[in-house]
Amino acid sequence: MLFLIKKEAYQVRFLSDNDVRQGLNVPQVIHLVETVYKARSKHNTETWPTIFYDFVPGKADMDIKSGYLKGEKVFGHKTITWFAENEAKQLPTLTGLINVFDAETGRPLGITEASFITGIRTGASGAIGAKYLARQDSETLLVVGSGNQAIFQIACALSVLPNLNTVCVAARDQEKLSSFVDAIPHRLQSEFGMNIENVTFAAAESLEHAVKSSDIIITVTSSRTPIIKKEWVREGTHISCIGADMIGKQEIDSSLMSLACLFVDDKEHCMQVGEVEIPLKEGKITESHISGEIGDLILGKIEGRTSNEQITIFDATGMAILDIYAAKMALQTAEDRNLGIKIDI
Repeated sequence: MLFLIKKEAYQVRFLSDNDVRQGLNVPQVIHLVETVYKARSKHNTETWPTIFYDFVPGKADMDIKSGYLKGEKVFGHKTITWFAENEAKQLPTLTGLINVFDAETGRPLGITEASFITGIRTGASGAIGAKYLARQDSETLLVVGSGNQAIFQIACALSVLPNLNTVCVAARDQEKLSSFVDAIPHRLQSEFGMNIENVTFAAAESLEHAVKSSDIIITVTSSRTPIIKKEWVREGTHISCIGADMIGKQEIDSSLMSLACLFVDDKEHCMQVGEVEIPLKEGKITESHISGEIGDLILGKIEGRTSNEQITIFDATGMAILDIYAAKMALQTAEDRNLGIKIDI
């Protein structure tokens, strides 16, 4: 005899890019990223293997990241794509979706658009690296790259680094760079609600000069060859390396790694696909050069910068658990404010 179980009606909430933007802000995301880093340090998270695929190397790629936050009782996955030539087609270059599930029932809790969450939580990561590793008297920030990620790095850095008075941006396309820099104050206000005073925004005419003049450097490019040379980086500089998130990507000289106090977000993942991947393969550094993970540093389990002369580096490849937690928080806000739409499944 065949018994059929009646399926109950079930709905999940879907959040568009606009819905997500209404549900998350910079201070909130910086806090939740630190929370996830600390949860990882306490072994309360799982990060599962990432799937990467290059459709056209350097021009079009995608990745699928997944993970589990035990304390929050949620798991999920994100599929994100980057197609550089979409800009010429007047389409977004970065798009994706995040799926969040209840870890007690396995049922989906919701789906969110992924590009804003990816941007803001990645911006938070770069800023957190600087917050815990840069010199306390740091005043000048250089962001290398003017693509999707640059504005998020600037917004988050300004939020956690109150002594910054100069933000310089470097990029290959000087015409695009000039337009980007001119728009920064307006974008900070309109996209993040930030009214920034007493900060100078400038376009770098020379990457070498900008590197030599900066206290903090955040790299957000898709480069596969080093663009920052060891001899350019002065004593006491902090670098947050954000762009390298796939095998073969590299933004800074391998030899610089051996001179620096080096931290990562996810040690295993960074060794596979982060900024440390190629220096390890080249033998310029060994695993022992990695001082530890940022969550351990935040919790005081390990020591960070010990002098104003040290060069510090934070290699952040990004973890799905950051996206999942941010998406969960956005979904909770949406429930309270009735944002998004509900879908029958």
